[in-house]
Amino acid sequence: MEPTKTETKKSLLPKSVPFIIGNEAAERFSFYAIRAIMPTFLVAQFFNPSGNPALATIAEAKSNELNHLFVVFAYFMPLIGGLAADWFFGKYKVILYISIVYAIGNLVLATSTHNLSMFTFGLIIIAIAAGGIKSCVSANVGDQFDKSNQHLLDKVYGWFYFSINSGSVVSTALIPIIYNKYGPEWAFGIPGFLMCIATIIFWLGRKKYVRVPPTGIKKENFVSILFYALIKLFSNRNGKTVWQAVEEKFSPQSIDGIQAVLRVLAVFAFTPVFWALWDQNLSEWVLQAKKLDRHIFGIQLLPEQIQTFNPLFLISMIPVCTYGIFPLLKKIGLEATPLRKIGAGLFLTGLSFIIIALLQEHIDAGKTPFVGYQIIAYFILAVAEILVSVTCLEYAYTHSPASMKSTMSALYLLGIAAGNLFVAYINGNIAAGGFFSKFTGAAYFWLFIKILVAFFIVYILVARKIPEKSYINDTKTS
Repeated sequence: MEPTKTETKKSLLPKSVPFIIGNEAAERFSFYAIRAIMPTFLVAQFFNPSGNPALATIAEAKSNELNHLFVVFAYFMPLIGGLAADWFFGKYKVILYISIVYAIGNLVLATSTHNLSMFTFGLIIIAIAAGGIKSCVSANVGDQFDKSNQHLLDKVYGWFYFSINSGSVVSTALIPIIYNKYGPEWAFGIPGFLMCIATIIFWLGRKKYVRVPPTGIKKENFVSILFYALIKLFSNRNGKTVWQAVEEKFSPQSIDGIQAVLRVLAVFAFTPVFWALWDQNLSEWVLQAKKLDRHIFGIQLLPEQIQTFNPLFLISMIPVCTYGIFPLLKKIGLEATPLRKIGAGLFLTGLSFIIIALLQEHIDAGKTPFVGYQIIAYFILAVAEILVSVTCLEYAYTHSPASMKSTMSALYLLGIAAGNLFVAYINGNIAAGGFFSKFTGAAYFWLFIKILVAFFIVYILVARKIPEKSYINDTKTS
């Protein structure tokens, strides 16, 4: 049914949105609080407690490896959570019940700061829980909109990301202080308390959510159709195209859905390299900050606090980009399309890493450079994240059919897992004295810059050939 003129002019956000954003802010506080102190905690507590300089490189590599493996697990699990939500339980139930598991994982973490095995077990629980709800939350935001207010979708995704980074700002500024003054038990325990608050906030909005019901496991699902298409690709089709041959068995609507997924995946194929670099700001950059002059206006910041500038810059720049830069570009005839934003984000990511690599060259030479240069790199990386991550969150929702919303978000998050898996492998190889052990110091960062440049060139060639087709739900299901 076509929306009325009154509906098409809606300017207010759905009443459910504040509960989703409040829940996300508290949950992200918990997640980023853990990540804020993990790099230095793992080195000091488990991998090099004596502070032996001869063990520094291996200890840092082991810490980076575990940090990135934690992220791998956290961003692989959204695939499971997305399928569970789309096929069986719906997004609301998955988010609510997995949040309880999340809080349990925080409890294990806080009580296992002297036992690496149990601490790792706590990380696994948290990764399963964080990943299980991650794909559902961003898709749940989109479910609250229809044709009457879809013009607000890009802005609400901006505010959604604003909530993520509000929680991150507070946690990365506060938790390192608590860690240094009161110890790891309190530092890891407080995030668990915030996770409980996140669960309560989400539950309080239970009567206001638009709940898209699960579709069940359909015969015409992504795996079945794609597998059949691959068979047809290598068989006799009597002059038909692959998709024409597939239409003999599956409906045009389901095939259109698969084609939509493949179009989006063609874009998301370039995101792993972005996340391989981006996630180092929460691990490798933190360890680098320990070796910098961190005195700012007479105050010496903790190395774990420098990463606070990333979400702080994000909070500042999201409204600037959303309400200022992007509309201005459109006015002058240079519209910031999703594909252009992603390309610009990849370029800026490389620029931020050049600064980090040059800083590391000075450190390798025995100098103690000023932390302000790293802060500049954080600013550039924050703008890159807005261009890539915020854009991809919206792109995953608007360019996938209704039955694939959560799953599509999960497939995007798999790119984060893939990027971190690559970084974890390299750090594990360095710790074991393997091939990549020669890429230490500045050479480590230059290696990733070269990899990004290669991906960026291919992206420019591919992006212009990707067609766009938007899918917006215009029905509500309670």
